[in-house]
Amino acid sequence: MKEALYYTYEEDKIKCHLCPHYCLLAEGQNGRCQVRKVEDNRLITITYNQVSAVALDPIEKKPLFHFYPGSQILSLGTVGCNLKCKFCQNHNIVHDTESRTETITPKEAVHLALDYNSIGIAYTYSEPLVWYEYILETAQLAYQKGLKNVLVTNGMINPEPLKELLPYIDAVNLDVKAFTEDFYREICKGSLNPVKRTAELVYQDILLEITTLLIPGLNDSEEEIKELVDWIATLDISIPLHFSRYFPQYQLDIPPTSIDSLIRAKEIADKKLDYVYLGNVEGQEYRNTYCPKCNKEVISRNYNSVQINLDGKSCSNCGQEIKVIL
Repeated sequence: MKEALYYTYEEDKIKCHLCPHYCLLAEGQNGRCQVRKVEDNRLITITYNQVSAVALDPIEKKPLFHFYPGSQILSLGTVGCNLKCKFCQNHNIVHDTESRTETITPKEAVHLALDYNSIGIAYTYSEPLVWYEYILETAQLAYQKGLKNVLVTNGMINPEPLKELLPYIDAVNLDVKAFTEDFYREICKGSLNPVKRTAELVYQDILLEITTLLIPGLNDSEEEIKELVDWIATLDISIPLHFSRYFPQYQLDIPPTSIDSLIRAKEIADKKLDYVYLGNVEGQEYRNTYCPKCNKEVISRNYNSVQINLDGKSCSNCGQEIKVIL
């Protein structure tokens, strides 16, 4: 356990300022994230150094398609989340705080990444931002060793702690669950506006990719997809967007997303965004990167390898610059 950052005293209670829930907690109570708790009149983080999952993954699995394509990254996760999505893909570790964990200190995590010859560390699986103190310390150490730091996050964090963390982060995959407040409130127990604010803070200086899991009848209408795409386009048309196929999980038993629905969403997004991908579907063409100017295939991805067909960072056919970090 470690004393948490970002909290204040409010009479006989403690208010957490890490995320927009602003949990007001009495002695012995846990926040909505389940992993920040008041003990001995302090806010502590009960998952500091506690890791529930460790793997060496292709960077494309995050998914990050424009950040060192073809590389491997050490992925770490713990337990806990400040949302309660009914369709949670990792509910077995996210919402089970009794899940078995092992102790890996920040120094050990960095040494592990170096031993694996990884490009760095991805904080993923559960919600990394509620693991804030561990990630901040680990990311700083990794940065000093020349390693990269990646967040795979729901984006539910307040601006001040986010701004403290971002100087040590190199890429973010932001999970935008939907583009309505109703969906966030009813399906995820959260809010859309803080997620949009996170994106607006991240994209200016850090490689940002966005993922949306399309769920039939809940967030896959053409109108909502257009609104999502329009918002991304106002930030930067070169932000990669991943539409991912939903399958029944956790508390949601709606049938899987149809392939036609995913293709239709991609067609809508392709009209305004340079890079749009489909996840959880067959078909290499939905994973490849194409030049936004001449449509030449510039990065080919299959499940075993990645082939980069660029002249530096430009299309070898027309010279168009491709937004990618190599």
